[in-house]
Amino acid sequence: MCLIVFALGQHPDYPMVVAANRDEFHQRPTAAMHWWPDRPILAGQDLQSQGTWLAVTRHGAVAAVTNVREGTPEAGRRSRGELPLLALTADHEEVKHTLANQPGAFSGFNLIHLTPTSGWYYSNRDAHPGRHIHRGIYGLSNHLLQSPWPKLLRLRNAVATRLSQAGADHTETLHQNLITLLRDTTPAPDHVLPDTGVGLATERFLSPPFICAPHYGTRASTIVTLRRDGEVMVTEQSWSPDGHSDGQRVFCWQREPLV
Repeated sequence: MCLIVFALGQHPDYPMVVAANRDEFHQRPTAAMHWWPDRPILAGQDLQSQGTWLAVTRHGAVAAVTNVREGTPEAGRRSRGELPLLALTADHEEVKHTLANQPGAFSGFNLIHLTPTSGWYYSNRDAHPGRHIHRGIYGLSNHLLQSPWPKLLRLRNAVATRLSQAGADHTETLHQNLITLLRDTTPAPDHVLPDTGVGLATERFLSPPFICAPHYGTRASTIVTLRRDGEVMVTEQSWSPDGHSDGQRVFCWQREPLV
């Protein structure tokens, strides 16, 4: 993933809302979101590394990873696509211990694990990794959690506004509205662009929430919501290289209601 906004405890009917764009080379082989036969998770799959960028459990927990953008990235020995799978099979302290003991195993990454009431965040580029996450609305791109990149601020503010207006929406309506927000192609002005060592032209190209180009761009938008009555809904919208819809998959199931 390259841009994720998530809200915990910000809507009376939806204690957890996740809206995310996955940016990737279009030629990289990928399987669409599906229930994995060998793991109890719903996720897309990177067929090159066999990992994933975002996964959901039947209980509604979410784990996702983003790369850290670096001008001269250090190559990791292992794929970052392993990290969401690790996050959903071990508790926070165990994950933190495992990753701290393998500092060179992965290139720069951000990892989040979310439940309806809380979550945690870990980055191997953070001076103080392993933060707990509580109520609030958060944004994560290719720097640290809440780094004020223009596209992160733009999407986070838009999602916050949408949730404040979402009264008795059907969940499907909320999902489609959030997908529309994720499809924002507005570039950021040069004077507010970050300097991550990739050059001004590349910073401009990567500055919109939704990236559209023949070789690299936003390949999927994913919405995950958990209603207080226990409804879990996941929508994955796939995009073609020209930015048009390439199919949509919707998954919905019921877990126990939240108190």
